[in-house]
Amino acid sequence: MLGRFRRLMTTVLTPVARVLLRFGVTPDAVTVAGTVVVTALALTLLPLGHLLLGGLLIGFFVLLDSLDGVLARLSGQASRWGAFLDSTLDRVSDGAVFAGITLYFVLHPDVPYATWGAAAALACLALGGIVPYVRARAEAVGATAKNGFAERPDRLAIGIGPLAFTDAGLPMVAATTALTILAVASAVTVGQRMSTVRRQLVKVPQ
Repeated sequence: MLGRFRRLMTTVLTPVARVLLRFGVTPDAVTVAGTVVVTALALTLLPLGHLLLGGLLIGFFVLLDSLDGVLARLSGQASRWGAFLDSTLDRVSDGAVFAGITLYFVLHPDVPYATWGAAAALACLALGGIVPYVRARAEAVGATAKNGFAERPDRLAIGIGPLAFTDAGLPMVAATTALTILAVASAVTVGQRMSTVRRQLVKVPQ
């Protein structure tokens, strides 16, 4: 869904990347800085209950996620290391977001459906790491496993969007339901990818 806006974001971010290049900013620096900011926001604002502010700020920086890639292409610094760093640190910031959501429910037990929300967020945290691991491990053994539910921006939007707008009157049951759907979809994705890899590898002589 949100992945369709990548081309638009690339167009919007290109002038920003050109300015950063003039100041000697590297793609790796942008990658690291974005991860630090998102992680800090997720582990402070969300647990403290500043859901709308935290959600909007995290969403803004997620939209900027492609800035390092644009910068790398413009500067001719695109590399396998940069791709590896970006993918690895994406897992860090994603984990921080769902850890922050989990902490919110744990630290606010009087919130409706707090136990349900904590369990669903914790499931999203665990499965959010397993989904990309299955793809990476598949590639390591000569298979591909790119199928599954939603891209990273979509998962974050589903996870944090409804929760953020509970500050604006959205019922908490909508947020916990969204987290549950995301957890189930992630589990299904793991199963789909494992099945896909098995179909590919059983055809290869051992």
